[in-house]
Amino acid sequence: MAYQTINPFTNEVVKTYANATPEEIENALALGDERYHAWRQEPIADRAQILHRIAALMRDHKDQLAKIATIDMGKLFTESQGEVELCAMIADYYADHGADLLAPTPITTQATGDAEIEKQATGIVMAVEPWNFPYYQIMRVFAPNFMVGNPMILKHASNTPGSAAAFEQLVNEANAPRGTFKNLFLSYDQIGDIIADPRVQGVALTGSKRGGQAVAKAAGENLKKNSMELGGSDAFIVLADADIDEAVNLAWRVRLYNAGQVCTSSKRFIVADSLYDQFVAALKEKFQAMVPGDPMDDQTTLAPMNSKRAKEKLQDQVDRSIAGGATVAYGNEPIDLPGQFFQPTILTDIQPDNPLFYEEMFGPVAQVYRVADDQAAIDLANNSELGLGGIVFSGDPVHGKQVAQQIETGMVFVNTFLSSLPELPFGGVKGSGYGREMSSLGLMAFVNEKLVVTAQKPDYQNGAGGLVIL
Repeated sequence: MAYQTINPFTNEVVKTYANATPEEIENALALGDERYHAWRQEPIADRAQILHRIAALMRDHKDQLAKIATIDMGKLFTESQGEVELCAMIADYYADHGADLLAPTPITTQATGDAEIEKQATGIVMAVEPWNFPYYQIMRVFAPNFMVGNPMILKHASNTPGSAAAFEQLVNEANAPRGTFKNLFLSYDQIGDIIADPRVQGVALTGSKRGGQAVAKAAGENLKKNSMELGGSDAFIVLADADIDEAVNLAWRVRLYNAGQVCTSSKRFIVADSLYDQFVAALKEKFQAMVPGDPMDDQTTLAPMNSKRAKEKLQDQVDRSIAGGATVAYGNEPIDLPGQFFQPTILTDIQPDNPLFYEEMFGPVAQVYRVADDQAAIDLANNSELGLGGIVFSGDPVHGKQVAQQIETGMVFVNTFLSSLPELPFGGVKGSGYGREMSSLGLMAFVNEKLVVTAQKPDYQNGAGGLVIL
C-alpha cells in the first residue's frame, strides 16, 4: 500500500511516505501498553488539561492544518477550516465532560453492600480511518479514548498521510505522554497483526463495507470489541406540506458538501408527487450555479473529488445506472479542468431493478424519486441495505418527526442539516455498521463497565434471600 499525497486539483505527487517497519510497530505497541498501565494510576483531570491544549493548538494552527487536508484530499479550504474547528470542539467537549461521564454509577441492589459500575480503560485502541474528513475521523475516536485512558494507534487512508502526520505532530506538541497516540503507515497484513496483539483491546473503523468486514472478522477471531461505521445511502424525504424553496436550499448543500463525499450526505431524494417537478427544476438550478476550481480559492464552490480512482468509480456507477434505465435530468458532462472534478448530476427514474438502486454513490450525484404519499416515502427510504442517517423536510415539525420515527437509521434530522456535534451520538444500523461514536455513548465504546460490590463487613450468608447466586 503506497502512502502518497497526490493533490487532486493539480494531480501533483506532493510526498510519498514509507510503510511502518516491524520495529516501529512493536515500539508503538510497547509504548501504548506502558501508557495504558500508567494512566490507570493517574487522575483524569490531568488528561483533560492536555486535551484542552490540543484543542487550543488546533485553533492556533487552523489554517496550516486546513491547507494540509485540502492538498491531501481536495476539499474546499473553508470546509477544511470548519473541520479543524469541529475537532477542537470535540476535544474541548470530552475534556470538559469526560470526568463526570466516567464517574462510577451507583446501583440499587438486593445484594449485601453498596454496588456501583466503574468505568475503566481496557487497553490500546486500533483505529482504521478514511480520507474524507482526515482530522475529524481521528478526533472522534481519539478524544474520548484519551479521557478514558486508552492509547490509540492509527492506520489512516493511504491518500491522506499528510493529515495523519500533522495530527500526530499536534498531539506531541501538546506534550501528551509518550504512547498516547501513534500514526503508522500500515499494510493490510500489518493491521491484522496489530489487532491480534493482546495489548490491543479495541478496534474502531470507519470505511467501506468490504473494509469493515475484513477488520471485523479479524477483531472477532481475536475476541476484540469493535465498532463499525460503514457508510450510508441516506434519504432526504420532502413531504407534501414542505416549503419547496426551503427544502431545495437545504438539499443542494447536503448533497454537494465535501463534493458529496460524506457518509451521512443525503443521496436519495424522495419527493412527494405534488412537489416533484418543482424540486427537480430548482435542484438543477442550484447544481448549475456551482463553480469548480482551486479549492484554496474562496470563489470556488465545487471541489475536486479526492482521487482519480474515486472519480472513475463514480463515473462507472452513473454509467451503469443509465444503462439500467435511469434518466440524466442534469449533469454527467466533463469539466474542462485538470483536477478530479465531477459535474454535479441528477438521476431520476431509478427502479428497484436498476443495478445502482442499492449502491452508495460517494460523490456529487443526486438520485431523485417520486412518491405518492408518506407511507410510500417511508417504505422507499427503508428499502435500503444501509441505515446511517436521514433528513425529513416538512412544513409541520410534528408531522416531520412522526415520519422520522419510522425511518430505519441510526440518526434522523427534521428540517435541518444532519449535524455532527460532540454531544450527539453518531452511528447506524443494518449495513451501515454498529456501535456509536461521540457523545456519552462514544465515550463508553471501549470501556470496561465493571461491577464493584462492597460490603461494610463480612457476610457469610448464602446471598440475598438465602439463595446462592451463581
